[in-house]
Amino acid sequence: MAKRFNLAAPLLLTLTFLFCSCSMISSSSQAASPTGFLQCLTKANISVFEQGEDLFNTQLDKYIRNPKFLANTTGRPLYVVMPANAHHVQIAVRCGSLNGVPLRVHSGGHDYEGLSYRSVDTGGFAMLDMSELRTVVVDNQTSTAWVESGATLDELYYAISKVSNLLGFPAGVCLTVGVGGHFSGGGFGTLMGKHGLAVDNVIDAELVDANGTLLNKTTMGDDVRLVIVPATVSVFKVSVSNSQGAAVHAVTKWQKVAPALPEELYIRALVQNDMSVFRAVFLGTCDALLPVMSRSGGIPELNLSRSDCKEMTWVESMAYINNATVEDLTKRTTSEFDSNHGFKATTDYVQRAIRREVWAKIFYKQLRQPNAQVILVPYGGKMSNMPEDATPYPHRAGVLYSMQLYNYWPVDSAYNGAMETKWVRDMYAFMAPYVSSKSRPRGAYFNCRDLDLGPNWGPKYFKGNYQRLTKAKAEIDPHNYFRNEQSIPLPKRAS
Repeated sequence: MAKRFNLAAPLLLTLTFLFCSCSMISSSSQAASPTGFLQCLTKANISVFEQGEDLFNTQLDKYIRNPKFLANTTGRPLYVVMPANAHHVQIAVRCGSLNGVPLRVHSGGHDYEGLSYRSVDTGGFAMLDMSELRTVVVDNQTSTAWVESGATLDELYYAISKVSNLLGFPAGVCLTVGVGGHFSGGGFGTLMGKHGLAVDNVIDAELVDANGTLLNKTTMGDDVRLVIVPATVSVFKVSVSNSQGAAVHAVTKWQKVAPALPEELYIRALVQNDMSVFRAVFLGTCDALLPVMSRSGGIPELNLSRSDCKEMTWVESMAYINNATVEDLTKRTTSEFDSNHGFKATTDYVQRAIRREVWAKIFYKQLRQPNAQVILVPYGGKMSNMPEDATPYPHRAGVLYSMQLYNYWPVDSAYNGAMETKWVRDMYAFMAPYVSSKSRPRGAYFNCRDLDLGPNWGPKYFKGNYQRLTKAKAEIDPHNYFRNEQSIPLPKRAS
């Protein structure tokens, strides 16, 4: 429901994951009564839109961030439920349980597989739209903030900036992502080297459990401080063409250097067509950044000059990455990824530097489609020093960087992106020997959910934490009320 966040990483995040990012389904023995569900909500004065109403599609489609799921073939909810407060959420859960109507919780709409608002292989359900629960309260005196799970990252960042330019929060760069799902699944961004992931910085939560019971901070934890950011941060964007293999060389060098750079420096790489594009945020001035980049432990191959470097506040840097202004952060529509394009994506974790000749194959043979991208995010620093079992997110020490394979296409009723989807799957198969071995099983990022991972998705997302999560599930939700196509299941019974 809502979370207070800062620098501690409490055990409550296991509960946050189970409650906030999973679907809610009553036991299979409960006969479904959609009419009873609707009457239950109406009696409590909770806004609800039913299939067939004019506003149903308007509200449902409003925050679907992968437009391929706007197709008529998508399994849509029976109802869109609009809670206005925590008590409404409690009632919605109870109404759903009593009447056998599943609920799927929708925060920002960035679930890659759309599982917060669509059903792949189950029957009718209702969508709990959290977009009206997006209050952010920042306390400058205690350096803490309280944010409701329907808020998006841009709203969170903007609220912080209106209180202080010396406070920040280590979360993602895709600004229209909802905090409910983003925090629960990990949440990496430009501050993760210095301050860890979003999940590492949540210290308190207000949650609704499978019984419709509100759990608040009295039972969940204490407050601590927000992260401190300098008054001036620096950014740059440098593109390297693959003329004479320059882009191949730059990426090969980046993967070895970026994870070991100072914690204050974040450099992401994007590989597309014959280009590699490097975007950076540095917690300091350009005069301090340039020597770091030019020395032997930096990336002098980028030929970074003073004219490439721009100085601004931290919140301005988050807007800059998305080609936006700070005022745009109030619009819930500011993101470098939001568009009228459908997409398919999957993720990997690289633990051993990929050889130069492999990168050459990727550039010359694999990236033949114009919209195909490989997005590389460096690990290291504080987020890598956290124990794997401190939170559900386990991909820490030993990971050099994460890799996202991404392809997109214009949404057209006559085309479903089959060629682009095939590229992602073929590229995933091509990368297998470079991202896994018998001693290093292949991993994946839960916040980039992928149904193509098949039935063994759990250990890929959570490694050894998966078994712990199933045991917690058995204690917290023994009747499997919370469930979707990739939610934590009950532990398997011994045969």
